[in-house]
Amino acid sequence: MNSGKPKLWTKEYIIIALINFLIALNFYLLMIIVADYAMKKFNSPPGEAGFAASIFIIGALFTRIFTGKWIARIGYKKMLGWGLAGCLLMTLAYFPIDSVTLLFVVRFFHGAVFGFASTATATIVSDIVPVERSGEGIGYYSLSQTLATAIGPFIGMFLSRHGSYSMIFTACTIVAVLSLVMAPFLSLRKIELTEEQVNGMREFKLDSYVETGVIPIALICLLVYLCYSSIVSFIAVYAKEINMVNAAGFFFIVYAAVVLISRPVAGRLFDLKGENSVMYPAFLIFAAGMLLFSRSCHGASMLLSAVLVGLGFGAIQSSTQTIAVKVTPRHRMGLANSTYFMFSDIGMGVGPLLAGLIIPFTGYRGMYMVAAVIALSCLFFYYLLHGRTALKKRRS
Repeated sequence: MNSGKPKLWTKEYIIIALINFLIALNFYLLMIIVADYAMKKFNSPPGEAGFAASIFIIGALFTRIFTGKWIARIGYKKMLGWGLAGCLLMTLAYFPIDSVTLLFVVRFFHGAVFGFASTATATIVSDIVPVERSGEGIGYYSLSQTLATAIGPFIGMFLSRHGSYSMIFTACTIVAVLSLVMAPFLSLRKIELTEEQVNGMREFKLDSYVETGVIPIALICLLVYLCYSSIVSFIAVYAKEINMVNAAGFFFIVYAAVVLISRPVAGRLFDLKGENSVMYPAFLIFAAGMLLFSRSCHGASMLLSAVLVGLGFGAIQSSTQTIAVKVTPRHRMGLANSTYFMFSDIGMGVGPLLAGLIIPFTGYRGMYMVAAVIALSCLFFYYLLHGRTALKKRRS
């Protein structure tokens, strides 16, 4: 590492990345099996099963509206502690579920406390990463979530085939306990707000709850997560229908391996050449991956689609979060992260519901074709909402 660069790999940076990994692992372990769980245990139709996945994100969205406003006043560490404790309690609540209605209730409140915890981790890392290394720092940090997107679905699908749902809930409980145990080891600076900043955040107005400067790039995230959530929520069912369960079990492993290799490069390219150099190719690659996933007829093509989705979605995910940080004053970082995640939550939450409603008319392949078209349209919307502005700023 160049000695002239500010230090990135501090104790706090490593701990918060590990906590974020565990939070995301809990989420993806459950997200990958909850639709299948609802359909098998409660005979839910695809639309209702998709809602069981979606309502978690709706709960997260509900709390994010307030988290960004509260976090600077309450403190990052305290907010994180509340969220992690809540995640443990709600994970334990899965064991006695005996109806789809109760599943909806637990999923909603689990999503709500997840919203506290994940907004806190993102805000903490935004605060401790050196500004000069924001693209690289947030890129490496987001790899913790990428690892969870691979390990969580892999373990979830393996246990659903060879174990039981109770085993999955037990694994999630262990993960929640570990994350809560690690939190006290964080040492964070006290947030100092001016009287004007405090008064501004107390006011009942839109920018007290939402960082409006982040909305353009957050809208792009909404569309991208809309597409990606259709894979996460229905890959288990889709794979059974097209007789590719074994290949699907390795989809997220391949996806994560590609992101682990490519994301550090994308982060450095972002810092050196600007966001457009990463975002435009990423949209094209992501759309191609969704298209190939919808047309997969053998294991090799499904795993190749995992490579493309990993390259595209991985770069988009880390770059858009870095853009949100770049366009926001430092004291409003909590609002920026909550706004960013609110929109991505809408995409991740509405995606399974829409997919479940489309499937009866188009089948799984047709639904994924629709997702591929939406992914491609993001190229145009990005140019319109952010890309052309970024180009002008870079030239000036």
